[in-house]
Amino acid sequence: MTSRARLASLLFVGLALSASIGVGPAVADALPIVADVEFQPLAAQARRVVQALDMLGQPLSPEEKAGIDAAVGAGEDGPGVKAIQEVLDAHCLVGVGINPESRVKSMQGPAAPRLVQGGWTVFLVKVHNEPGVTAELLVESPNAGPMYKQSTSSAEPKATIRKADLVERWCDAVLYRDRPMTRTLSGLSVEYRILQVASRDAGRREAKFSFSVGQGSQDLGFRSDVDILFTCEPAVAVTLDVRDEDGRPTTASFIFRDRLGRVYPSPSRRLAPDFFFHPQIYRADGETVLLPAGEFQVEYTRGPEYQVLTKSITVPKASEHREGFKLERWIHLAKRNWFSGDHHVHAAGCAHYESPTEGVTPDDMWRHILGEDLDVGCVLSWGPCWYAQKAFFDGQVHKLSTPENLMRYDVEVSGFPSSHAGHLCLLRLKEDDFPGTTRIEEWPSWDLPVLKWGKEQGGVVGFSHTGWGLKTKSDAIPNDEIPPFDGIGGNEYIVDVVHDAVDFLSAVDTPIPWELNIWYHTLNCGYRTRISGETDFPCIYGERVGLGRVYVQLEDGKLDFDRWCQGLKDGRSYVSDGKSHLIDLTVDDRELGDAGSELKLAGPGKVKLRVKAAAMLAPSPTIDTESIRSRPLDVQPYWHVERARVGATRKVPVEVVVNGLAVERREIEADGSVQDLEFEVPVAKSSWVAVRIFPTSHTNPVFVVVGDKPIRASRKSAEWCLKSVDQCWSQKEPAIRTSEKEAARQAYDAARVAYRKILEESEGD
Repeated sequence: MTSRARLASLLFVGLALSASIGVGPAVADALPIVADVEFQPLAAQARRVVQALDMLGQPLSPEEKAGIDAAVGAGEDGPGVKAIQEVLDAHCLVGVGINPESRVKSMQGPAAPRLVQGGWTVFLVKVHNEPGVTAELLVESPNAGPMYKQSTSSAEPKATIRKADLVERWCDAVLYRDRPMTRTLSGLSVEYRILQVASRDAGRREAKFSFSVGQGSQDLGFRSDVDILFTCEPAVAVTLDVRDEDGRPTTASFIFRDRLGRVYPSPSRRLAPDFFFHPQIYRADGETVLLPAGEFQVEYTRGPEYQVLTKSITVPKASEHREGFKLERWIHLAKRNWFSGDHHVHAAGCAHYESPTEGVTPDDMWRHILGEDLDVGCVLSWGPCWYAQKAFFDGQVHKLSTPENLMRYDVEVSGFPSSHAGHLCLLRLKEDDFPGTTRIEEWPSWDLPVLKWGKEQGGVVGFSHTGWGLKTKSDAIPNDEIPPFDGIGGNEYIVDVVHDAVDFLSAVDTPIPWELNIWYHTLNCGYRTRISGETDFPCIYGERVGLGRVYVQLEDGKLDFDRWCQGLKDGRSYVSDGKSHLIDLTVDDRELGDAGSELKLAGPGKVKLRVKAAAMLAPSPTIDTESIRSRPLDVQPYWHVERARVGATRKVPVEVVVNGLAVERREIEADGSVQDLEFEVPVAKSSWVAVRIFPTSHTNPVFVVVGDKPIRASRKSAEWCLKSVDQCWSQKEPAIRTSEKEAARQAYDAARVAYRKILEESEGD
């Protein structure tokens, strides 16, 4: 048999079988065979396509591969060119033509437009490139457009998505450009590109694809568009058996990836309660996830107190399947009577993909609180979503709450007239409308009246994302540089603290030097504001709720929101990223939070400090963790246990801080074990004492009062605070209403008087 006869025979077998092996019946005319193409580069490109299809898990049939091999092996220009095109054309969803003027037009190809719900299907795109363009081939689709552009600040979102858009945006479409394919077109008159299409839905769905090679290359009359009606086969309903380490049913976080690392279900097509800006989904015991048949690597966990586990699963071709997952903890703080909370979570605005003025429901947020094992989650209504989300506020713990996990709706004063002075976090409110107001615009234009109103009704109030506006060039804590006070963090705190109007400053979600600098300075002046932890989900951190946490001790082990808030206010708490912990701090016989956390000494002396410390690190650094450690402190993640790792060891430093300075240091093994530490600390004058693992966790202070004298730890701190009042006034005064300006001026003047008095009473540093 001649080489040409052998080629014809193999090609006939391959084409005869193609309809029954993945291609299905043709739904469009065959694409034109292009004769004017050089054989050798086309053959080389065909081999790369075959390799890429193998790697992507949708290979050609053995007969089709044999046909390609025969065409390449025969080495005959004309018949080989035709044979290669006939094999590959059968898999083309679209044919793209680029005319000599670089105008692009598209037509549907013969490949059957069949998809699998929740999975990716691979097609070929045939490109007839008359002018030899070497740009990237681009594809766009209104059915696969971005759901929403994530914001990185607490500013009002700049776009909205209608619910009708969510129905239309049912698919993803991407051109595969990684090896062995090339990123750009080669310039050959015929070549093939790989198009991957994913479907969120089952059933029949139409999608429009628009192809181009850059701006202005689309042909006239919408000829670059092609409308294709797909049949989307249902996915496999995989039921998840989710058990906590004690065997009880629970809710967990899951990330499903195929062998190419693609995430399922497709993130950008997700609907609440699954969020498009997450790789993970949250599922309770007995709930399902829709997956195509195939092999998956599953990563599962439940917040930072749990180990991150992996499991390989194979989903069969069936209508349903079942998989079991059991979680493992490395620490359980609630069993030690320390209860975690993230008091700055949003259900609308920023990254949320439905209309930011509406947002998602309590049911959606509840799933995320459970899935990250937050004992307390506070969902805050704020400017962009105020009128829709405030409907969920009733001054009570939400009815979805359980004895082990609580959710409550409260308020962030953001997007209000006072926002320029600093965003406020108002917890445990009975009423969420400022007296005499019906609209946001009627609220006060500076912070002090709002804080006082919150406290008067029994609320626990403080500043959100403290560090914004308090940037300093120095990372020293504390340092003498006066920040600009030009942001939305704890700016007006420098005044409000003097008026006993602030219970806490929020940390973890802004750079730690900016947060701690103002806190340390005011502690050195004798003020007793506590520190708390938050995420500002999904505005500063969108990855998951609870990346920033405050742990509050409830000695009887019974979770109660009112008492949890009171513990936050009293400072019976510490702040953490959840991956290191500092519990049961005592200074002599004074426990953290008892009697105002105040210990009295008749005169100078030594105090005995005890604390239990724990942290969890991998045994050695990795490329990813080294990347975190190498980042400046003003680059996310701001608080992270990896930043605390000592060299290449598994140790982290536990430091005793007195009046802002580390005076003792002990390194512990970050293997998850709880370690008892004891320090003897000299106290020469009235001081505040705390413990930290920098920059991953920090306790609130114990105030050691020597000889009944107030804490006046630093003249430099008093000077810093006094100058900061002036700087803050220079930035905030222009935005305060004329009718409120005199009251604000008096409040600022009172702060200046207070700091001058403290300065006079302070000794040297």
